[in-house]
Amino acid sequence: MKEMFRLLKGGNKPSLLAAIVNAFIGLLKGVSFFFTGNVAMFAEMMHSLGDAANQLFVFIGSALSKKAPTPKFPNGFGRVVNLVCLGAVIIVAILSYETIVEGFHQVMHPVESSGMVLNIIVLAVAVLLELSVWHKAAEEILAEAQVEAKGLQFFSKSFVHLNKARPATKLVFMEDTVATLGGILAILSIIISHFTGLRQAEGIASIIIGVMMFYVVGKIFLENARGAIGETDEEMRMHIANLILADPDIKDIQRLTVLKEGEHLHVKAEVEISPAIAFSQADDIKDRLYTLIMAQNHVTDVLIEFDRYDDIQHWQTNQPDPVR
Repeated sequence: MKEMFRLLKGGNKPSLLAAIVNAFIGLLKGVSFFFTGNVAMFAEMMHSLGDAANQLFVFIGSALSKKAPTPKFPNGFGRVVNLVCLGAVIIVAILSYETIVEGFHQVMHPVESSGMVLNIIVLAVAVLLELSVWHKAAEEILAEAQVEAKGLQFFSKSFVHLNKARPATKLVFMEDTVATLGGILAILSIIISHFTGLRQAEGIASIIIGVMMFYVVGKIFLENARGAIGETDEEMRMHIANLILADPDIKDIQRLTVLKEGEHLHVKAEVEISPAIAFSQADDIKDRLYTLIMAQNHVTDVLIEFDRYDDIQHWQTNQPDPVR
């Protein structure tokens, strides 16, 4: 039990914050839907409850992924967060479907709702809370990418560097982006429905919100499926290659693998050195490279092998470093 609490302390903080905030928002929206019967509010309630559930699962998964390797699982638990994210998006997919179906019913058979002021107040509070969670996730993205931003750059750079974020942070960021846009869309649909008498507006908003949720489902599913299988991080591969080739004793790189498992990177490199280098000196080179590579973001283990320099260029040099 102590180990579980220790692991939970290292879980993805934006996910936990998002789960708590979305559960509270879902409760508010549920109460509002109960009293007003507003279909757009129903869509938003389903969206928030779905987000709360999967973000809680993602928090737990991100914590368990940090568990140290064991004799039974020598490769560690890095991919647990990908598996949990895959499970989480199934919940969102089901709720997305229900949201679209309910919206379709409202379009085909419009039902007048009441409580415009209550709905707008609840949705406005929800949008503000979602923005606070979105801001926290954006901060995590920029911190993980080691990028500084001020003013409007904070907004744009968080999207630019989204691919560098951890799976859990990326999921929270995308879900809260859609949740914020969905809340604004729901407010507009309620206003349009009230002042124009176009009751279908709420149903159309519900369908659009459901479609946006499905977009998040598709994108997160594909990314975490690749992560669960294990994929190469090309940016870090080029970055680490440049670090290795910058060492004066390294002549060439025969093979270099940077495997991404959840939030962790596993590096395996086969490099060429001069045959004249003594064993003790080669050991010093190995230690030097190991320390340098392990200092890079998210790298958890490094395996370095040596081969003699064969006068054949295996690795293309002078390639730009995508991380710097």
